[in-house]
Amino acid sequence: MRGRRRNEATSNAAVHKITGARTSLTEDIRSRQVRYLISMGVRTLCFVLAIVTTGWLRWIFFTGAIFLPYVAVVIANAGRETAEPVPAVRPPAQREIGPGPGPSSNAPAA
Repeated sequence: MRGRRRNEATSNAAVHKITGARTSLTEDIRSRQVRYLISMGVRTLCFVLAIVTTGWLRWIFFTGAIFLPYVAVVIANAGRETAEPVPAVRPPAQREIGPGPGPSSNAPAA
């Protein structure tokens, strides 16, 4: 019972992002592959629907089947996502040493 409560408490806890690090390269490549495969699946569906349908709808599906590979490649090669900017940390303000009090009375006379 105690372990169950602990898991419930941790699942409801907010997770705070403490770094501006990007996702790993492996995750990035995987997400690109998924987007590309989805686009190619839609293209295949366009080909099948172009064969099955008639009239102006057929030409819409053929157009989609022709241009979707270009769009899929552009999306897949779009590159890594832009990292969120990390807030700049400014160094604390430093005090300056002001000018002296003027000629000192202890200074030797010229």
